[in-house]
Amino acid sequence: MGLLPEFLEKPVLWFTENEHEIRKALVTQPRWESRTALLEAGKKLPLFSLLRKLDELGYEKVLEVTRYGEFAHRGGIVDIFPVNLEHAVRIEFAGNNIEALEELSITSDLSRKEWLRVRVRTQPDELEELKKGEYVVHLDHGIGRYHGRDKLQDTPNQSLRSGAGRAINKNEDYLVIEYAQGDKLFVPEEIAARKISRYIGFQEPSVGRLGGFGWLHTKRKIREETEKLARELLTLYAERTVAQRPPVHFDPEILAQFAHSFVFDETPDQIKAWGDILKDLSSPHPMDRLIAGDVGFGKTEVALRAAAAFVSAGLQATLLSPTTVLADQHFLTAKERMEAIGIKVALLSRLQTKSETQRILNGITRGTVDVIIGTHRILSKDVLFQNLGLLIIDEEQRFGVKQKERFKQLRSSLDILSLTATPIPRTLSLILSGARSVSRIATPPPGRQVIETTVVKWNEELVKKALAHEFERGGQTYVLHNRIGTMEPFVKMLRALAPPAARIGTIHGRMPEKELIATMRALRAGTIDILVSTTIIENGLDLGSANTLIVEDATKLGLAQAWQLRGRIGRREIKAYAYFLYPGENPTETAQKRLEALEEAAQEIGAGWKLARRDLEIRGAGNILGREQSGFANRVGLNLYFQMLAEAVERLRSH
Repeated sequence: MGLLPEFLEKPVLWFTENEHEIRKALVTQPRWESRTALLEAGKKLPLFSLLRKLDELGYEKVLEVTRYGEFAHRGGIVDIFPVNLEHAVRIEFAGNNIEALEELSITSDLSRKEWLRVRVRTQPDELEELKKGEYVVHLDHGIGRYHGRDKLQDTPNQSLRSGAGRAINKNEDYLVIEYAQGDKLFVPEEIAARKISRYIGFQEPSVGRLGGFGWLHTKRKIREETEKLARELLTLYAERTVAQRPPVHFDPEILAQFAHSFVFDETPDQIKAWGDILKDLSSPHPMDRLIAGDVGFGKTEVALRAAAAFVSAGLQATLLSPTTVLADQHFLTAKERMEAIGIKVALLSRLQTKSETQRILNGITRGTVDVIIGTHRILSKDVLFQNLGLLIIDEEQRFGVKQKERFKQLRSSLDILSLTATPIPRTLSLILSGARSVSRIATPPPGRQVIETTVVKWNEELVKKALAHEFERGGQTYVLHNRIGTMEPFVKMLRALAPPAARIGTIHGRMPEKELIATMRALRAGTIDILVSTTIIENGLDLGSANTLIVEDATKLGLAQAWQLRGRIGRREIKAYAYFLYPGENPTETAQKRLEALEEAAQEIGAGWKLARRDLEIRGAGNILGREQSGFANRVGLNLYFQMLAEAVERLRSH
């Protein structure tokens, strides 16, 4: 049977029980013929026709069959592992006839359920965005250059192939892939989604000729290496697998009251993420889930509902933020809604006086404080929880080494919920390999508009017009100047460009905490029109009236940072504008790539996940895989590498 959703959803037993009906459908329903291969001993069938058919049905060519959906070809022998059997089959050919069919004692090294889960998670979704000249990976034939879509032309003196020997139809549309020495592979569009993915790597890949066993040997070698890395990844999470706690029995009435106070309609992805959390809470193992979604897409709402669930179960919850500004904002949001239904919320950061801090610490120890929101101050030794059940970590990558070590210790006993807008490469690698559970919130809130994003050289006239436009419509503007030492002269220059009546405020990381929070609250109250800031505003602002962002020098920002900053605006239904400017000299090659990726991603809502993958590509392998593994990843591309790694993780988990 073909690797089609309607077949993959059915258990193997279904095919045995319905064999008579399937054979009948093959005769009476033409569409079944294109989705099935009927193989019988003594039947006339040219070998190349079977290879073509297996390619069309979505099977992967390998050196040696080990799991569902694979086939191997040696001389007149073809081994196949059909998705409708629990074992592999060997087919022996004599000329154009099937001479013998033999059941092999090979069972899949991945269970059907695990194999399906990996396939769904790693399915490529980027074919529509391919540009001519980009590198791609064909599952059976390796790395080549994408040459566009075309109908077959007469091209003498070239090696032309379609899949695994399929006869080429000159009237059909093909994706064309170029290999070494002018070899071309023509891939029918209906097969492409199952066979082709965009090549993501850290250096120029090697492109070989079509044919031969080199690519199959490469895949086998890398599959062996991913097994080693999978063991390391799973060792990281082994303690959590062993750790147990009773399922969390929350009060549905309290949770319904809290959800009712949410002033927006939940998006489908928020609902799904919440469903994922409920499954985790019913499990006997502590939760360790990442909620990934663009800024303003509703991650915090899902996290606060989780906190309310734990409190209703008689446990405490804490939300850890990387900055005082963000902690203060989370506190204001949570306090208003939670205390209305009897949940006590406290803020713990460097803002409180000694007496206030002591009062809060006593409340945490006695259990009279239910939800604690704060900075890394929460991790101090004098913070003694009575009954902590849930730790929510907002933007984990922003914390230091010491805090991350503490997170590792806590992971073995607590339920953990992490939030991020753009996963860093290491986190992304864990997600793509299947070693971490993730819920993606990719659906924008109703009415959300694309932020109009401009990437150009610094231009005073442009800045002047942008400031005037936002001021005239009664809104607020963020201006990023990321050097504290030169902030004063920069503000002076900006005053000359801003409307005379505009009120300008400034914040940076060296300001006293109380002054910083006072400025942010003044901004929230609308008494500041233009805020000049360092990247301290990257996290922690949610103002519907701030809808213009001007970045003075975008070349100094990482991709994730730039995306986070851009997410500070456009959080309501109002049209927003982001200007990423750069100084007169040409940006470095890396900075140019980042700016191009940012500009491209800015054309759609919710592209943070895609941008994280691009960031992974630009940053290089040092941050994720280590030197040896990155070399293997380059040989097959990250998409296929992570698919193999995910398969290895699933296989080791099940044994």
